[in-house]
Amino acid sequence: MNRWMPFEWIVALRFLREGRMQTLFIVAGIAIGVAVIVFMSALLAGLQSNFIRRVLTAQAHIQLLPPKEVARPLGPVRAAGGGPLEDAIVQAPLQRLKSIDQWQTLAAQVRAMPEVVVVSPIASGSALVIRGEASRAISVIGVDPALYFRIVALPEKMVRGTARLTPSDILIGTDLASDLGVAVGDKLRVSAAGGGGQTLTVTGLFDLGSKPANQRTTYVGLRTAQSLLGLVGGVSAIDVTVKDIYAAEAIARRITAANGVQADSWIATNAQFFTAVQAQKTSNTTIRFFVALSVAFGIASVLVVSVVQKSREIGILRAMGISRGQVLRVFLLQGGVLGLTGSVGGSSIGLVVLLLWQRYALNPDGTPLFPLVIEPGLFVASLLLATLTGLVAAFAPALRAARLDPVVAIRG
Repeated sequence: MNRWMPFEWIVALRFLREGRMQTLFIVAGIAIGVAVIVFMSALLAGLQSNFIRRVLTAQAHIQLLPPKEVARPLGPVRAAGGGPLEDAIVQAPLQRLKSIDQWQTLAAQVRAMPEVVVVSPIASGSALVIRGEASRAISVIGVDPALYFRIVALPEKMVRGTARLTPSDILIGTDLASDLGVAVGDKLRVSAAGGGGQTLTVTGLFDLGSKPANQRTTYVGLRTAQSLLGLVGGVSAIDVTVKDIYAAEAIARRITAANGVQADSWIATNAQFFTAVQAQKTSNTTIRFFVALSVAFGIASVLVVSVVQKSREIGILRAMGISRGQVLRVFLLQGGVLGLTGSVGGSSIGLVVLLLWQRYALNPDGTPLFPLVIEPGLFVASLLLATLTGLVAAFAPALRAARLDPVVAIRG
């Protein structure tokens, strides 16, 4: 086999075999470092995707709202003596429930944007639900099921009944049903602040994973909410989902600039959460950098020692006629082989640890804490990173070996 191998490979592998203990320890160190990178990267990616899934399965990426009402003075306010009154106070008006102006046109324009996936009109407001002597304040959300359920997968959150929404139906949370003592098929009287009221049939109970949301949130058909809230033909908001969730803020600003409506992205409404996601990315990058740095120093230190130990052999090889470039390649190959071998072992260790984590790190109900993202690209990137790190770390020792004077090296 050796007769078909290039000369540099034969010498590099022989040097690695002769220093077995050094080679074994540095390969083990690289493997541990790569295993840390693989495990932490997959863990943080799974944690991040789980956070985003929890946030975005209950809300749209962008929500369009009518512009807020602003109070403006009719003219300059004067004091009794005719001078300007600088301390005049303009009180902010109450924000009334109103429809988005020409919302059908706006929805069509947004739907035509190539980045947009779903556009769903919504009519929402506060109301009072009454059953016998019990009453509760609720939030009524009127939706078009065919569109809204593509944004919020409400049918998957149903505990009992179905997610049917005809003009006489209502969906309520499990905690609200418990407070009112109702079940699927019972009727509720819903009264809005404007005086409108309707008797609706409970067709399903859902669980949004939050007790306050289950106590207040209810869903009805869009036309039912429009009639109940006095928004006949109008909508109070338009929910939008986009292809790239991280581009939501930029798209929201474009919509505001073009149409004048208030566009709130999930990034703006969940600023603290988004900051936490960015912090996770930064920490992951930092961990990778320092692990790679420690691997590089480990490889470099081993090869520096190897150059010192093999200086006589290097001198003899140089005296026999091998070039400086060949000596350089011998030690670069050693660094690359160390990095590649350690990364293969580390990727295997990381995969095993990830599988063990997924099996034994469970919630009290036996379900996984969160789904881990195990992507082949992560392992390929780890292999390339460790191999490249090995080559870079080997460059300085290799350069030193190539510059050795044969006579001085042989004399020791």
